[in-house]
Amino acid sequence: MKSRFIYILSLVAILCSGLSYADAIIVTKAMTASTIAEYYVEEQGIRLELEVSAVDLAAFRNLLPDELYQNLGFEPKPFSDRLVDFFGEDLVILADETILPGRIVQMLPRKRIIRDEITGQPLPVQPEDAEFTVFAEIEYTWTQRPSSLTFVSPGRSDPSKLASVGFVVYHKGLPVNDFRYLGAPETLDLNWEDPWFSEFRNRNLRRQYYSPIQGFLYVDNFEVRKEIVVRPKDLQHWIDLGLEDKEVITVREQAELKEKVADFLSAHCPVTIDGQPAELQLDRIHFIRRSLRLTGVIDPPEDLPVISATLGVIYVAPIEQLPQEVTMEWDLFNEKVQQVPTVATDEAGGLPYPVSPDDPILRWQNFLKNPTIPSFVTVQPPEKPLKALIGFLTGVCVAALGTLLLYSKKCPSTFHPKWVSAGIILTFILIGSTGARRIWTSVPSTETGHEISLGLLKNVYHAFDYRDEGIIYDTLERSVTGDLLTQIYLEVQDSLALENQGGAKVKVKQVELTETEVRPLPKSNGFAAHCSWVVTGSVGHWGHIHQRQNAYQAILHIEPMENSWKITDLHLQSEQRL
Repeated sequence: MKSRFIYILSLVAILCSGLSYADAIIVTKAMTASTIAEYYVEEQGIRLELEVSAVDLAAFRNLLPDELYQNLGFEPKPFSDRLVDFFGEDLVILADETILPGRIVQMLPRKRIIRDEITGQPLPVQPEDAEFTVFAEIEYTWTQRPSSLTFVSPGRSDPSKLASVGFVVYHKGLPVNDFRYLGAPETLDLNWEDPWFSEFRNRNLRRQYYSPIQGFLYVDNFEVRKEIVVRPKDLQHWIDLGLEDKEVITVREQAELKEKVADFLSAHCPVTIDGQPAELQLDRIHFIRRSLRLTGVIDPPEDLPVISATLGVIYVAPIEQLPQEVTMEWDLFNEKVQQVPTVATDEAGGLPYPVSPDDPILRWQNFLKNPTIPSFVTVQPPEKPLKALIGFLTGVCVAALGTLLLYSKKCPSTFHPKWVSAGIILTFILIGSTGARRIWTSVPSTETGHEISLGLLKNVYHAFDYRDEGIIYDTLERSVTGDLLTQIYLEVQDSLALENQGGAKVKVKQVELTETEVRPLPKSNGFAAHCSWVVTGSVGHWGHIHQRQNAYQAILHIEPMENSWKITDLHLQSEQRL
């Protein structure tokens, strides 16, 4: 078994070395570095999961078995001596400036783990053609918990041991940093009471979500939102949530805890709109899980560690028009939280602004030069059939009389008024009945049908710009008949909801009608529009902007009602997330 292991490692080194150097030139993101080091800091010591690709085998030669070490061209040296060099000179960890001893738990060849290039998390589906690496699990131990750790990468004193190392450190399961390159020695100060506050002295290694509490303002045409992301553990400083000396928040405890948090935060961080206190109502509160790529609601609920459990709380104030100024006064500071990241966001984007006890106001001002103001689209009303029919018949009569006069002058000898008049009357009836049928059935041209369908669709989606259900229904009723109101309300509302976001609703920015085919409706004054359209929208909350684009195909039945066009039926044929 051992000989097979050595053979595989040797084969990896020989076959992959030429290719991996080219990869190292291209790679710029730490989670795609040729060597990956994941450190797990726990009570009794550190567990390291190390993944070394072929390009870095020489840098980690002291870790390799004797046969592979010599196959790489190095002079023989006892493995025990090389391990002393490895832990003392190569991949070194100092605890309070003292080198930690280590031991190899396991080492084996393993395919490289391919990671998300934003979060560093392993992709759910791994490629089958990934390169082989040397995987090692290593333990470092101590006799008492240190206050600081210093991580050193190979190559500090020997250029032949230089390696491209992407690393991340977890303290009691909490990531201290996002994936970064380990170059110069980096020192981590440990907070054993609350690992959330463990941090590297190098500020460039601070993770994106370093603060245990954040605040956000969102301002649009119809609402202002106050959003707070916070650990219940930190709120324990101001309100007793029953978390003292607890390690886990169980599912059974979460509902009561959320109610307490929502009530507490509703009275803090007050918001003003154009100088007047805003009447904010709780919209949603969820336990959430955050990553660099996405923030999502934890659904179904699960027991959560107290040190990492995070709540997202959203309060809403409906407004009738875009304000000129909105403020939020932050009033949650303590000895640990002296600066809070906050962001004010409108359609132009977010403006970060850290608040502090000396400067606690997050202020949004309306600097939008041409803000988008959603409004009801005016749809060309149907032409009144009687007026159109009279006009059409008048035209037919004039044409018929003109033809009769012209024929009588050119062919007086063959002109028989009786028979010619009968022919003209018959033609008049045929033409008139065809035109009259078209007028009475109100079938527009393809171009007009396209404009009518697009206007009605835009108005349907515009109704959901509002938050109040009554206003949504009233707006929908201007474009949809009563029997169809509930169906369209439910279908559109469902299509605009974001999965795993606790009911967050996409605000539609654009409706593009890509294809329209108009056909008459039998036994009706309207027409059927076979439509294909694309809806583009977004929603921002908890510091993230979520984009959504859906494509639809449907048949709309559109009929004149109360001097306007309305959708009387809808047959959805397909819906596709783009």
